[in-house]
Amino acid sequence: MAIVRMDPVNVRVRADWLDGTPREITWGEVRLPVTRLTAVRSETSAFRAAVGPRTYFEVETPGIKLALCYTHRSHRWTVDGVDDGVSLASMPGRPNLPPTDGICH
Repeated sequence: MAIVRMDPVNVRVRADWLDGTPREITWGEVRLPVTRLTAVRSETSAFRAAVGPRTYFEVETPGIKLALCYTHRSHRWTVDGVDDGVSLASMPGRPNLPPTDGICH
């Protein structure tokens, strides 16, 4: 399955204090333990100095694969993508999406 980009959602992440890898994600009221770290991408020079560097993690949790982003300057964790096999309607803390009527505006 592939990761599908979405609007970033703020989450709380417990990370390993030695290497900074995510160990547990708290999304709303749901806690998701990280079972596997599948990819890490460091973007230290890809953005303006005002934005600062960020690091992307692709992680697997029980039943879902997520793309996490850690912004170093603001010390903020966000979920930027989910596995395409997962419905956003079933996600905890999902963004409010407008109903689709089949018309592109």
